[in-house]
Amino acid sequence: MRPIRAYLRSLDPRLPRDVYALQAGGLLNAFGNGVVLPFLIIYLHNVRGIPLGLAGLAAATQSATALLAGFQAGTLSDRIGPRRVILASVAVMAVAFGLMPLIRTAWHAFAVYVLWGVASGCFWPAQSALLAGLTPSTRRASAYALQRLTMNVGVALGGVVAGLIASVAHPGSFTVLFLIDVATFVAYLVVLAVRVPSPALHPDREGGSWRQVARDRTMVSYSALNAVFMASAIALMVELLPAFAKNVAHVNEREVGIVFALDSVGIVLLQLPVAKLVEGRRRMRGLALMGVVWAVSLLAVWAGGAWTATTAAAVIFGAATLVFAFGETLHGAIHAPLAADLAPPPLVGRYLALASLSWQAGWIVGPAAGGFFLQHAPLALWPAAAGVNLACAAWALALERRLPPGVRVTPRGEDGRVADVTLPATPDPLSTGAQPASHQAAPRRVARRADRS
Repeated sequence: MRPIRAYLRSLDPRLPRDVYALQAGGLLNAFGNGVVLPFLIIYLHNVRGIPLGLAGLAAATQSATALLAGFQAGTLSDRIGPRRVILASVAVMAVAFGLMPLIRTAWHAFAVYVLWGVASGCFWPAQSALLAGLTPSTRRASAYALQRLTMNVGVALGGVVAGLIASVAHPGSFTVLFLIDVATFVAYLVVLAVRVPSPALHPDREGGSWRQVARDRTMVSYSALNAVFMASAIALMVELLPAFAKNVAHVNEREVGIVFALDSVGIVLLQLPVAKLVEGRRRMRGLALMGVVWAVSLLAVWAGGAWTATTAAAVIFGAATLVFAFGETLHGAIHAPLAADLAPPPLVGRYLALASLSWQAGWIVGPAAGGFFLQHAPLALWPAAAGVNLACAAWALALERRLPPGVRVTPRGEDGRVADVTLPATPDPLSTGAQPASHQAAPRRVARRADRS
């Protein structure tokens, strides 16, 4: 029992209280996202009669708008602070989802999705920059892992609740979903305004530019890799799997909500153990493993749609979603912390904005191309996406040698202390023998255990 208790204590991220307050607000916000996200395409197509291709294109338009807004969000986060940017963006998102019940035609959907895209494009870079500003650099992997965990707790609960409420036969049920989401945005605003402070701004914040970011070819290539991963994996599973399950495999709304929630359940169970697992290990090898895991999951979705239907298909989709969740936990512990570690201090907001923009770029291509696949050749979508993920796994391995030696490995922490980042002596499939840079290694002298407040 003692080793088990010691292991469970080692999973405690031991972060500042301000970070926990931010994560609590994020939990409320994620619950609202979980209520609406699995049913947006279903709402547009099955309730409002918008063709699947146009519904997917509306989702891509939202991401394109977010992509453009994200550049300005990165600049504003560096200059006026990420907390102010988040407050404004959350308020606009509340307005956008308050307008969702008024959609009747395709152009209505595009107009609302553009407004949502402006707010979303500002929100995510600022959210990442605020978390980086409130967290010591050696604990960022744990902080971003905890953010992924709390977001998925909220999404899982929201997905289950939405599955009990939503019904295509009763269009008003979707209005209830949108109002719940608006209420969670308001709650998040309150938490941000009352409990979360603004981190100190860098003295040289006025001197940075996007041109400096563009000259960092390693960061640009890393962001492009993430964009392809997003387009061929997460965007498809989040945006299109519910519609595929409903319209191809004839899974009912309640089962769609459960399948969507299982992804979050898997992340909640695995995120902190995986964050602990990747400490001291090669980051790009972790991303390569993620690509292989996602390819397996996508092939399972294809098998479920090709060979089964209704509840049997829902079971297969649920299993595929749990496998997919393991890959997401690798992404949560690696992607954003590495982007923050690559950034010079005056450009943290812009670097994290670029990392966030890579998500948006993936969400442009994924739903747009996948929506038309779903309309004309739905079973071809998933094997094609699996092949792209395997190619991305090879890309991640090739990119590793371009990373600065000091950021190739996730920092290791033990018992709440920041320990040396020396790799373990025993062989590990995600690690080699590289050492981090001296400015990222923790002191070699073992510190005394600090009393926890």
